[in-house]
Amino acid sequence: MTNNPTNYKPVKMCVEYAVRTVFDKSSKVIYNMNMKFPKDVLQNKGIVYNQKYPYGELARVTKNHKRHYETPDGRQVPSVTTVLSATKDMTHLHAWRKRVGAEKAQQITTESANIGTVMHRSLEKHVKGEDRTPGSNLIQQKAHTMANVIIDNGLNDVSEVWGSEVSLYYPELYAGTTDLVGVYKGAPAIMDFKQARRLKKKEWVEDYYLQLVAYAEAHNKMYDTQIRTGRIFICTQANEYQTFDIENYDQWVGKWYAKLEEYYKKIL
Repeated sequence: MTNNPTNYKPVKMCVEYAVRTVFDKSSKVIYNMNMKFPKDVLQNKGIVYNQKYPYGELARVTKNHKRHYETPDGRQVPSVTTVLSATKDMTHLHAWRKRVGAEKAQQITTESANIGTVMHRSLEKHVKGEDRTPGSNLIQQKAHTMANVIIDNGLNDVSEVWGSEVSLYYPELYAGTTDLVGVYKGAPAIMDFKQARRLKKKEWVEDYYLQLVAYAEAHNKMYDTQIRTGRIFICTQANEYQTFDIENYDQWVGKWYAKLEEYYKKIL
């Protein structure tokens, strides 16, 4: 079997949900009218699949070496992570790089990014009911195990899935892709998966909260929803599970828009 996770063969999927894809050239959005989620996979976890909204995939573009998205009106807006990176206090990161050395820091950063990418892909395959058999290299094996930790712990309170890898945008301001939208503990929620080298303290994950509220605000704007719940599911590289949720939505929304204002003042 090949080590490339993109070459996994999908398992047999039920055909209850037909797939109809429409590409709108004028808006640069691919609309999945019915994403194919096998009913039995979600039901085994007690999760109902409910496609409430016509989620589409926005085109990703690079502008000034940073990720942007092209929205239906033809504008290119920064991603949520681009905004956060441009406005982040880098003092601690610079001190860490100096402490461990530039070469070691780059090695750790690259390895963590690769693990995170494979873990996310594995979790997306799980939600979509596709085969998750990992390749033989260590990164794929580690990421697969970490994904299992999030599946076994993080999905317990998810009762309904609306979409996976959902592209969202706030007109003229920003865009991004959230890992999961659905119902968490009875409330509509934005959910994201993260990998970490060690357990996090609450004060270390401010950007995670800002991401959640940014996606929630975009979803509310696009689909006239009232999502105010967000949940981050984390697995460390030692297979430790951790989770954070938004406790004060209005406070974090205020901080997000302040970041957005700071970002545009920097680039204009």
